[in-house]
Amino acid sequence: MQINVIAPGKKKAASTEEVSDSVFAVDYNEDLVHQVVTAYMNAGRQGSKSQKTRSEVRGGGKKPWRQKGTGRARSGTIRSPIWRSGGVTFAAKPRDYAQKVNKKMYRAAMRSILSELVRQERLVLTDGKPLELKEPKTKVLAKTMSEFDLGNVLIVSEEVNENLYLSARNLKHVDVVDVQGVDPVSLVAYEKVMFTVPALKKFEELLG
Repeated sequence: MQINVIAPGKKKAASTEEVSDSVFAVDYNEDLVHQVVTAYMNAGRQGSKSQKTRSEVRGGGKKPWRQKGTGRARSGTIRSPIWRSGGVTFAAKPRDYAQKVNKKMYRAAMRSILSELVRQERLVLTDGKPLELKEPKTKVLAKTMSEFDLGNVLIVSEEVNENLYLSARNLKHVDVVDVQGVDPVSLVAYEKVMFTVPALKKFEELLG
């Protein structure tokens, strides 16, 4: 299949680029994408939350009052979960939220996401020249994005140019990554995804 290569300020395609149907024209597997996105987000969780049970809270070795005769409810320790400053009944402990996703599943999910981006016309392809900034200027990049009619966009280049990165970091809904830094969450989170032609070819090689 062919994808149009767009130039800034022009509605018509400047040229077209031939890409593989096995990467950019596969059926959308919603269940697989959901599983991979969830696994990716879970892998970023710290899982360091920790609370103390009644046996771990300091003190409480002595029975507060005798069993009978006081008129109060019987109690064995001041560290009971129903007491103030007592332990937690179902205390949270450090845990690992990581889910196993093999390479075959991950690549299939990425192909599915890219194919859906193409079908929804959310994938924008450029030859990369408009993104070759001579100096880090946010105003210049913002103007370029407006010429492409892009607001909320993820820019994927073959290698992250320092000037491009510095120019984009002050734009609220614009992010720049290289091919290795692309993840499924970013692809589905942004309204549009802009690839340079070299980056798209490299991505196609990795997923093919």
